[in-house]
Amino acid sequence: MSHYNANLRDIEFCLFDLFQTEKVLGTSIFSELDRETAMGMLEEMKRLTENDLAESFVEGDRVGAILNKETGNVTLPESFKKSYKAYIDGEWWRLDAPVDLGGTKVPAAVRWAIAEMVLGSNPAIHIYASGYAFAQVAYVLGTEDQKQMAKLMVDRHWGATMQLTEPDAGSDVGAGRSKAVQQPDGTWHITGTKRYITSGDADFYENVMHFVLARREGGGPGTKGLSLFLIPKFMFDLKTGDLGKRNGVFVTSLENKMGLNVSATCEVNLGEKEPAVGYLLGEVHEGIAQMFKVIEFARMMVGTKAIATLSAGYQQALSYAKTRVQGGDMKVMNDKASPRVTIIHHPDVRRSLMVQKSYSEGMRALVLYTATIQDEIELARAAGDEAKVKTMEALNDLLLPVVKGYGSEKSWTLLGTESLQTFGGAGFTQDWPLEQYVRDAKIDTLYEGTTAIQGLDFFFRKVVKDGGKALGLLGKEIQTFAEAGGAHAEEKQALLKALGDLNGMVGVLVGHAMASQESAPEIYKVGLNTSRVLMAVGDIITSWLLLRQADIAAERLPSASAKDADFYTGKIASAKFFVTNYLPHITADRKIVEATDSSIMEISENAF
Repeated sequence: MSHYNANLRDIEFCLFDLFQTEKVLGTSIFSELDRETAMGMLEEMKRLTENDLAESFVEGDRVGAILNKETGNVTLPESFKKSYKAYIDGEWWRLDAPVDLGGTKVPAAVRWAIAEMVLGSNPAIHIYASGYAFAQVAYVLGTEDQKQMAKLMVDRHWGATMQLTEPDAGSDVGAGRSKAVQQPDGTWHITGTKRYITSGDADFYENVMHFVLARREGGGPGTKGLSLFLIPKFMFDLKTGDLGKRNGVFVTSLENKMGLNVSATCEVNLGEKEPAVGYLLGEVHEGIAQMFKVIEFARMMVGTKAIATLSAGYQQALSYAKTRVQGGDMKVMNDKASPRVTIIHHPDVRRSLMVQKSYSEGMRALVLYTATIQDEIELARAAGDEAKVKTMEALNDLLLPVVKGYGSEKSWTLLGTESLQTFGGAGFTQDWPLEQYVRDAKIDTLYEGTTAIQGLDFFFRKVVKDGGKALGLLGKEIQTFAEAGGAHAEEKQALLKALGDLNGMVGVLVGHAMASQESAPEIYKVGLNTSRVLMAVGDIITSWLLLRQADIAAERLPSASAKDADFYTGKIASAKFFVTNYLPHITADRKIVEATDSSIMEISENAF
């Protein structure tokens, strides 16, 4: 029996009832796709993920990736390679490849809905298949020769990596020491060591194209001095793709990790054994800006992965709670002869399940809402509406750290405190997939910048630097919804209250940031609260999206079939539960933010 059960009913509801994705299908750049075709794709992916992809989930963890240190080659379990092949043979890679190179144009909302199922079933498959998205970056930003490289990456199904991190430069990317020296033929020789490189190698593709940040001779300090280079594992014929000699980029070790073991997390050496020949992307020294095209995709993927895993955990916990018999009903708990009941009858189990349901469904909507903004960007660009492109890009930028930071933090926490807890002691064993979900999901809070980094990015780059315009636009949309009245009026008033408290928190932090221009220590008060504000924003957006779903459900419930009635009843219940149980925390958070001082920054390190 598969560990994975895709919640396609909720995915369909989000896509077509909540966000009305059908309105963009068959139009403009999405003219070749209609709802029936999109649903066919989703249904086929549900089948594939619940069977072929899920089949190797456990063995991939238990066997993991294996490195031959003599050759620098990584091998993976045969079962995992079979699953990966099923994904590639199904031509799902076309969703990420450039359209000019054989890709299929679908709305981002449909693309990320499909990705959720892959990431929930066997996330390493999606991660290893990221070479097609990397090819998109090379194709858009590259020279004519590099566009041909992108074509080879797609046609020959090569892998790809993003290489930023170094042993002495983790999140401080600008401290990287890798160096690049230009050669007479226009290529570059790169030297250095990179660490924590995801999918650094695999034995199911013939070549890997490494996207590597390095500092050229004469390049200035910090991130501005970094350039982005394409460094293949094997040199190749540019026309045919036929492989030549091994290039000087070698995997030297694999990290011993707590989870996601089939994904090879590598230390990579550049230029030690022989020159690591690279090509400057676009022949311009704009490395960090170019790499952010990859980082933005990666952050969306990580948040989706986390939320997909929470959904998988909830489905497991729900199934277990409906079948596990334990104890009597609480109403008659003093009657030791009373019938034993399944644990879904116990109040705290129901509370736990509703926490999981509301967060997993609310954050799925968060991912797909963000994807709809990405669709608006593309449609506006196709229509030549640059003003709307700029506005929607700012909103997408605002949402990405929420998807990644909030989505990963809440998912990891809830998988351990609620989903696994539903199983009791059994959840701590490998008899059930929950312990693997918990281990595999922890990396999501660390990938592509920790939660603290997402909070700092959100406040300083996406709010302060933007002048609060994108946050104001989003807040106005939420406010308009909440003030519109209709169903769930009490819950909408609570949403308005929480929105006001959020604005109050942001105002306090902006005040501290401004005060720091005169008194530098004031900035500490901001740093102590940026993660708190990020979580509050996530809870407000989730509440808003759950209430929008509840409004739709309330309208349809009177005429619904029995099966749909249960679905809509659940939608209303989860929205009310979330608003009642989580929005009040934002009022408390505001009081905490307003009372924050710098005392913990002033005590000696020895006091800790």
